[in-house]
Amino acid sequence: MKLEFLGAFLAMLMPGVSVAAEPPQRVPVLAELFTSEGCSSCPPADSLLMELDRKQPVRKAQIIVLSEHVDYWNRLGWSDPFSSAQFSARQTAYSQELKSQVYTPQLVIDGSEQLVGSDTGEILAAITRAASRPKVPVKIVAARREGSEALVDVSVEGGTGELWVAVADEHDESSVKRGENSGRKLAHVSVVRSLVKVGSMSSSGVLDKSVRLTLSPDAKPDGTRIVVFLAAPNGRILGVSVSPLQP
Repeated sequence: MKLEFLGAFLAMLMPGVSVAAEPPQRVPVLAELFTSEGCSSCPPADSLLMELDRKQPVRKAQIIVLSEHVDYWNRLGWSDPFSSAQFSARQTAYSQELKSQVYTPQLVIDGSEQLVGSDTGEILAAITRAASRPKVPVKIVAARREGSEALVDVSVEGGTGELWVAVADEHDESSVKRGENSGRKLAHVSVVRSLVKVGSMSSSGVLDKSVRLTLSPDAKPDGTRIVVFLAAPNGRILGVSVSPLQP
């Protein structure tokens, strides 16, 4: 019996009794933070990303977060241990597509809107807008660790684009010794250690795919998450899913 019908039936029998409505299904929204431990403006954005991840404050959205540490701050005194030229290049590609500057902290929502990573009000509004758009179903069927590799089984239904898999640390911390954040202990969530394009698909049918990814030597055995997303040629996120990596 459907919950709505059951609620109406009980209301007729017991007018003073209310029945809780079924919670609405949340729409997955990808929030990518381009950040650096060498940037003094970034720690507030790092903290906000952790709050978005933990509290999930937008009612209709499942906020899936990624911390992507850029490397262009490294020459200014502190080499960010999580930084990669790949993330700097990814940010540059977004800036060209979204007609924006390259800066930190920058938050990109669903590959289609960019904002200052510490601007809470604008970020929540952008996530709300993103949650109103339909998404291609992306399902992580299984994600498990096998030695030094992650084995990920993915199923995607419909959509045209490139399929990406990110391997991210649940949490990371650093004691910064030099640069703008010298003397500070910084914390991060969902820190991307690898981001790999694993395939592409056309607009029809279902793609079922198994991929193996090499884990970072210092990957935590019980603290890794897998994020899979389908991206259009212009970078817009068509569908996204997240799962913990099972030991």
